[in-house]
Amino acid sequence: MMRGYRPTPVSNSTLSFCGSDNSSAYKVDNGLLNNGCFLDALGVVPHVFLLFSTFPILFIGWGSQSSKVHIHHSTWLHFPGHNFRWLLTVVLLFVLVCEIAEGIVSDGFNQSRHLHLYMPAGLGMLAAITSIIYYHNIETSNFPKLLIALLIYWTLAFITKTIKFVKYDDHGIGLMQLRFCITGLLALLYGLLLGVEVNVVLRRRYMWFPCPTEVKPPDDLQDLGVRFLQPFVNLLSKSTYWWMNTFITSAHKRPIDLKTIGKLPISMRALTNFQRLRKAFDTQAEKGLVPLKGSRWIWLALRQAFGRPLVLSITFRFIADLLGFAGPLCISGIVHHISSDNHSALPPVKLLGVHFISSEAFLANAYVLAVLLFLALLLQRTFLQASYYVAIETGIKLRAALQTKIYNKIMRLCTSNMSMGDMTTAQICSLVARDTNHLMWFFFLCPNLCAMPVQIVMGVLLLYSLLGVSALIGATVILILAPLQYFVATRLSRAQKSTLEYTSERLKKTNELLRGIKLLKLYAWEHIFRSSVEETRRQELRNLRTFALYTSLSIFMNAAIPIAAVLTIFAVHVHVHSATDFDLSPAVAFGSLSLFHILVTPLFLLSSVLHSTVKALVSVQKLSEFLGSTEIEIDQDPAGQTAATEHNSNIKSVYALQLQAKLVNRKNKAKQDVNRNFEQQDQELTASANQDEDTCIKIVNGYFTWTEGCPTLINIDIKVPFGQLTMIVGQVGCGKSSLLLAALGEMQKISGNITWNSLPKSDSEENLRAQYLSGRQSLKTRGSVAYASQRPWLLNATVEENILFDMAPNEKRYKEVIEVCQLQPDLDTLPHGDQTVIGERGIILSGGQRQRISVARALYQQTNVVFLDDPFSALDIHLSDHLMHEGILKFLRQEKRTVVLVTHKLQYLPHADWIIAMRDGTVQTQGTLKDIQCAEPELFEQWRALMNRQDKENTTELKRKSFRRPMYSTDTLATEDEDEDSTTSTDEDSLRAELRHRTTIPWSSFATYLRSAGLLLLPLLVLSQLTKHTLMVAIDFWLAHWTSRVIAAQIGSAERNCTSTKDCEFSHSSYLQVFCGLCALGIVLCLITSLAVEWTGLRVSRELHCSLLRTIVLAPMRLFETTPLGNILNRFSADTNTIDQHIPVTLECLSRSTLLCVSAVGVISYVTPLFLIALLPLAVACYFIQKYFRVASRDLQQLEDSTEMPLLSHYSQTIEGLTTIRAFRHEQRFKKKLLEHTDANNISSLFLMAANRWLEVRMEYIGAFVVLIAAVTSISNALCSQLSAGLVGLGLTYALMVSNYLNWIVRNLADMEVQLGCVKRVSGLIHTQPESYDGLMTPAQVPAGWPKYGEIQIKNLSVRYDSSLKPVLRHVSAHIRPGQKVGICGRTGSGKSSFSLALFRMLDTIEGQIAIDGIDIAKLPLQTLRSKFSIILQDPILFSGTIRFNLDPERKATDQMLWEALEIAQLMPVVKALPGGLDAMVTEGGENFSQGQRQLFCLARAFVRKSSILIMDEATASIDMATESILQKVVMTAFADRTVVTIAHRVHTILGSDVVIVMKHGAILEYDEPDVLLEQKDSVFSAFVRADK
Repeated sequence: MMRGYRPTPVSNSTLSFCGSDNSSAYKVDNGLLNNGCFLDALGVVPHVFLLFSTFPILFIGWGSQSSKVHIHHSTWLHFPGHNFRWLLTVVLLFVLVCEIAEGIVSDGFNQSRHLHLYMPAGLGMLAAITSIIYYHNIETSNFPKLLIALLIYWTLAFITKTIKFVKYDDHGIGLMQLRFCITGLLALLYGLLLGVEVNVVLRRRYMWFPCPTEVKPPDDLQDLGVRFLQPFVNLLSKSTYWWMNTFITSAHKRPIDLKTIGKLPISMRALTNFQRLRKAFDTQAEKGLVPLKGSRWIWLALRQAFGRPLVLSITFRFIADLLGFAGPLCISGIVHHISSDNHSALPPVKLLGVHFISSEAFLANAYVLAVLLFLALLLQRTFLQASYYVAIETGIKLRAALQTKIYNKIMRLCTSNMSMGDMTTAQICSLVARDTNHLMWFFFLCPNLCAMPVQIVMGVLLLYSLLGVSALIGATVILILAPLQYFVATRLSRAQKSTLEYTSERLKKTNELLRGIKLLKLYAWEHIFRSSVEETRRQELRNLRTFALYTSLSIFMNAAIPIAAVLTIFAVHVHVHSATDFDLSPAVAFGSLSLFHILVTPLFLLSSVLHSTVKALVSVQKLSEFLGSTEIEIDQDPAGQTAATEHNSNIKSVYALQLQAKLVNRKNKAKQDVNRNFEQQDQELTASANQDEDTCIKIVNGYFTWTEGCPTLINIDIKVPFGQLTMIVGQVGCGKSSLLLAALGEMQKISGNITWNSLPKSDSEENLRAQYLSGRQSLKTRGSVAYASQRPWLLNATVEENILFDMAPNEKRYKEVIEVCQLQPDLDTLPHGDQTVIGERGIILSGGQRQRISVARALYQQTNVVFLDDPFSALDIHLSDHLMHEGILKFLRQEKRTVVLVTHKLQYLPHADWIIAMRDGTVQTQGTLKDIQCAEPELFEQWRALMNRQDKENTTELKRKSFRRPMYSTDTLATEDEDEDSTTSTDEDSLRAELRHRTTIPWSSFATYLRSAGLLLLPLLVLSQLTKHTLMVAIDFWLAHWTSRVIAAQIGSAERNCTSTKDCEFSHSSYLQVFCGLCALGIVLCLITSLAVEWTGLRVSRELHCSLLRTIVLAPMRLFETTPLGNILNRFSADTNTIDQHIPVTLECLSRSTLLCVSAVGVISYVTPLFLIALLPLAVACYFIQKYFRVASRDLQQLEDSTEMPLLSHYSQTIEGLTTIRAFRHEQRFKKKLLEHTDANNISSLFLMAANRWLEVRMEYIGAFVVLIAAVTSISNALCSQLSAGLVGLGLTYALMVSNYLNWIVRNLADMEVQLGCVKRVSGLIHTQPESYDGLMTPAQVPAGWPKYGEIQIKNLSVRYDSSLKPVLRHVSAHIRPGQKVGICGRTGSGKSSFSLALFRMLDTIEGQIAIDGIDIAKLPLQTLRSKFSIILQDPILFSGTIRFNLDPERKATDQMLWEALEIAQLMPVVKALPGGLDAMVTEGGENFSQGQRQLFCLARAFVRKSSILIMDEATASIDMATESILQKVVMTAFADRTVVTIAHRVHTILGSDVVIVMKHGAILEYDEPDVLLEQKDSVFSAFVRADK
């Protein structure tokens, strides 16, 4: 059969396969296997078999298999050896590429074409690709029987390659020949793949085994909600993030939300990682490595829990860094190949009729080096992104675990740590938001820290091989300047920290300004507070200027150090090595230049990495201190308690002892035996047990404190009876609230016992024995307590969710509670009723509404015990009485619940079953009202005197519903409804417009940003950037010209055969001088550019913040009533921070990356114009990649931010409501909620990180193609057109730069797009129309001492809140004489407050006028008008600062005047007792004073001004009746000669007024003296008075 292989009859195609220049190639005299062409042909057989056997299966099943994959991913069951198979396939493809390249290079030495040298390898490559595609489809369809085709293929391929390898060895072909090495590698790879296939057969038992192994998909993949597929996809998809394609492109059509990104895989969830971390902590504790102080044990636990993936990331980084050196080496080799005519490689050897080349000859080929450079870049970028991914994923897992750990600690945290300032909410939130992020970023940068030494050493060694000793000098320059970089980075960190302190202070002041903006406008103090904020801003800007300076220096050094190092190296090199083998050539110059880019990178990162390490060390230390802080005593849930857990307790349950005593009386023999050892103790406690049979809570000899030192509560002996109403009364600050918290276990107990009793579920002997033998602690296990704190604590949720508080919905009960708390009128005014989200801390509600919702929550819960801490403080008399009678006396008593009520309203004392009177931190007396009447007659007489004022109110049931002031007017609601209808009708158009908007860059915001920079800095910024990059290109061009002239001189010297050194020597001096000049100029421009960028950012920051603050201060109140306070505050916090610190850096990075890439493309195009042809498709690919990525990235960044806010808010809410949560026993529910928030934030972060990797992989692959195209075109151009080697080196160096910076353009563009949203929001607020502060009169024209008499003349006045709303006062006319006391009453919405606000011109006047002392107030400047009046609002507002500042911010009053005001307000003893007196500090919001004391300070503030007109807007709502009675008398005496307008909170407070005005629907209904109106039985005022009695 083989005789047919004669040379003569062979066709041309056959000749072309084996070549026609050597007839011996077709001789088979020595056997077929000794013919080289036949061996190559034999290798084609397995490939042909695979292609023909798998293609039909692929084409037939492609549609169905693909649809399965796209329907759901639960079928993705990886076969055994999945990852190993993919790795082997990748290596196989690389070796086959080398075989093809080797065949092509070898064929170049032949006279005719020998297809057998590379065509089998090409088929092998096609077969390898087919095999992995086939395997992927079989794997996703979970049909392993079809893998039989691959088993046969690997077997045949292994046999053919082994035969070829053996025959090569027989003919003396060895390691010197590259093809021999490649054949051996292929045989090994096919053998390994065969082993993998056999392993699948054995593990899955699918072929000849009768019972195949059943494999279930992972739990994650069975959940349709899991859409983060990175852990489950194949290795290729993992490496290239191919599974993200659909996600990224779909974001262009529809915005990304939490539903789109789905759930986290189980292994990435916060609970999973917390359990892993807790296990590591427990391991360290078992080893005894957990000290009271120190952080080493935390590091050991973190290493144990998360160290393994970090090692994998470091390994990937090592591989990537080593592959990164292939770029400079290949560039040097390519340029050397082009510039050198001599070939030192060994000539090819002809064996078996074909040529065999060595590895050295193979690598000397420029095209081969270009392909190897391309493959090395692909692998390097892939491993680098894999390292990034693993490190960031590990960091995110670590952060989630730590956040959960911190939250669990918060749940056990002692309240005193919080209340006394040892640990603030801000500190804990900082620990969560900042310190956990520091540790996350440390883990991300940890691979850099480990890889840096290797990278630096390798870089220096390779530089030394190229440049000799001069390389060491250049490296020394970089190493010397590295500490300077670290110094700058340290200073930068200090400046940032200092800036952060001033930023916090500014935000604190801004927050106070915004929260008290109504008071500030009414008192005309807004400019004082604005000046205070501006002063802090100026200090912040000084630090920002320092921060900008050091940032500029850091940017400058990053750009200048490489220039300085290159200049030093080449200058030294020219002088030292001018006549040696290290002479400056293009290969040396551009190879070393590329190495420098690699070497400088870790040195630049060194400062950042070290800084991150220091931050991580500090954060772990803070974490260690927090985890070691004091915890409360944890009493277990009764269901989970066992006797063994409390065997050390020696105080028994009183109630259990009482039951035991009853059983003893029945002569239960077994019971007597059990308790024989406790006989003596039984006798001691039985008597007290019998007496306290009906006691729910008992405290004996209790001393409690908030901090170490003097106790807050002294010698507390109280009891609270079961199923009865217990009232706790006393003056402001006597310890009433502290007593409740002590009973709940929130205070530190110095001594004494707290006992909670409850009826056991079963009276069986076994339960009794367990209870008795266990021995209860002093703080016995208690159940859930419905607790309503004095300061209402609400969730950022709907009204319904706040009331239900995770209880099962019961419509009947819910309606009863709503009715009892009189919430229905308030719900009707809310836009969505009880489904309205009330905001953080109930921001959209009034104080009374918040209070009643808090009480409604306590009433709705079906707990046995209810604690109500001053629930009437923010309610008027009608609401208070209704809540008392309907809620406490009826609703709670019907359910026989134990109620403890703290109150100032002594008129309710007759309803109490038990009274506890507190005084100065101790119990003054306790008992029933009759007991106290007998034991403490003086105290009882004081109470009776106060109660007599409204004794009739206690016997009359109020039926009038209380209507609170609506937060949203009906006009506004109507407008919203209309808007909603119109929005619904144009839904699709809006969606299309939104999608168009999402795809466009906000250039208008960018223009706003640049306009704010001014006319000087903007041109300087643009010109400096363009000039700098032009100069950088000029430097490199000069270097290319210089080195090309060196090569030309060497060739000229060789042609002349000159023997004289002077004749042969090339003069570098002129070239070096120009090079030095260009480098020096470049360094100077780097400095100018960096300064221009930062100073531009600083100027913009100053201008935008100044404009924003001025606009907000001058804005009308309508803005603050319709815009959530948090939104405005975010403009000053997050948005201003972005404008201050982030936009300048992003702008600099974006401009630098863009100009570098433009420069690179320009240089490459200049060197090889053919590159422009290939650039077009690459540019199109880049455009679509960035287009899709920007939209997805922006959505994901916004989603990450939006999920981070609820997470941090959950921490702050938990800390603020810690007492309530623990009282309700809802710790587990809140922990579960935290896990949901954490997972939502982490899935957003993971998708954002995966999107960034998706972009970088693609852009860097495009960069690799740019390098390949530039290399091939440059090589071809150099070989054909005699292109200089220097220009080739220049083009390749810049091409390598493109691959580094291309992805940064898109990343920075996406970041800039998000950051410009901050500019847009701030700019939108700046355009708010301000109030009209100017008047027709100037301040100088206003008479001195105006208003002197306080006469108010109102004529036909109509006002409204906004031009889009209806009037709230209609045609009001009134005349208030000087010194008259006027009371205004009316139902909610009648216009009472609008009447008072109209006096301050807070509303828009439609018609009419108000004249005060004969002057129309519309003509006065607003500042002058408001500064002449005083007003006391219902909600007390204090500012952080001294007491003196709170009373008199204008600093016009003397100390005597201030003390007089404090004495009038009954505050002089309190202030004198404080350290510093008038200079004692008030904390933010006045939190170091009680609610009543804060209201008294507001009264004193009004007295200080001593204006002739005083308005009191329900000013006595939060103080007890005794204090209110005194204040009413004081007001009447201190303001006897002044005009006082009182808006009635309690109707009896205006009975002594000179005139009463009754309002209804914005009009005056009645206007006369109170006695006259009372005589008119049909008058509305008399009806109000009758309703109050």
